[in-house]
Amino acid sequence: VALTAGVNMLVGTIAPINAAVQTQLGVAVSDGLSDITFTAEYGGTVGLAMFFGLVIHLLIARFTPVKTIFLTGHMLWWFPFVIVAGGVEGGLTGIPLLILGAVLSACYWSFMPWIMRKYVWDATGDDSFLIGHPTGILSLVSGFVAKRVGNKEKSTEDLKVPENLSFFREISITGALVMFLMNIVIGLIAPVLVPEGGNLVMFAVDAGLNFGAGLLIMLYGVRLLINQIIPAFQGIAEKVVPGAKPAFDVPILFNYRPNAVIIGFIVAMITSTILVVIANTTNVFGILIVPLVITSFFECGGAAVIGEGQGGLRGAIIGTITASVVMVALVGISAAMFSTTIQNWILIFGGNDLSLWGILGELIGKLFGGL
Repeated sequence: VALTAGVNMLVGTIAPINAAVQTQLGVAVSDGLSDITFTAEYGGTVGLAMFFGLVIHLLIARFTPVKTIFLTGHMLWWFPFVIVAGGVEGGLTGIPLLILGAVLSACYWSFMPWIMRKYVWDATGDDSFLIGHPTGILSLVSGFVAKRVGNKEKSTEDLKVPENLSFFREISITGALVMFLMNIVIGLIAPVLVPEGGNLVMFAVDAGLNFGAGLLIMLYGVRLLINQIIPAFQGIAEKVVPGAKPAFDVPILFNYRPNAVIIGFIVAMITSTILVVIANTTNVFGILIVPLVITSFFECGGAAVIGEGQGGLRGAIIGTITASVVMVALVGISAAMFSTTIQNWILIFGGNDLSLWGILGELIGKLFGGL
């Protein structure tokens, strides 16, 4: 509950920035289905795909060496959601669409946490859990690059801060300051960020405080999860799926290298914003895309932790820069492909495994689109 409450506070602070940037850029709702109307029409298929996908996922854990149980609740919905959307774009309907959603979702829940496991264990020093979150492809890219160009001798967590500024070592204070400054900058560029009659400085102060508080609550929830839920899970799993490891939401990583998270967020925002401007100016994707604030914090924050685990401070920075390039490419390609279903949703929440698996769903759908 604490973890979810903290994450919701963070998303609630970030969401107005996304909305303001979209409004400023004049990104209009596209023709076709939105995420709401798509859910109304295909929600039953998504729900069935989630159910059968979970059954397949548990069978994979029980009878193969890939022993992981995916426990990030909301992602049990969002993966079949984007995969079914991809299948619809590819021309699938009925039972073939359901099979695509179930099988691809099960494969993601089982294999992505397992593929990431060594990077996660290197970053945390703890092999009792895995990560079940759409940071997967970005973290793999970050870890791969960081291992080759990084330097473990200098860690993000060893950064020297002058004594009179030592309070900045507290992630909640640093995060609050970053969010305050970001709101000031965005508010000057996109005045619609501030409600009518409001004051930009006070709005930014409130956003910063809420973001800092959300970080504290989220990290408290992470500690509760580590101390209480993992031992309980192990007791149950040994009876149902012996040797299985739980795959948790990405914030569980943030407690291990909090400085890397903030550095990754800043680097990802700067890199991706520059790339978004270039992409929109050159019309490379054929649509307008917006800075990915949510993905920059959660997915690229996780990618920075993985990069730090492989290559220290340098690895975190260069790994995140590389991941940000992949992030922008994924959101642009997937948003263009989801032109009649969930384009506006993926513009905000994509640039990650959700985009990647949605693209895969559409490509497979086109192969069997006559069914």
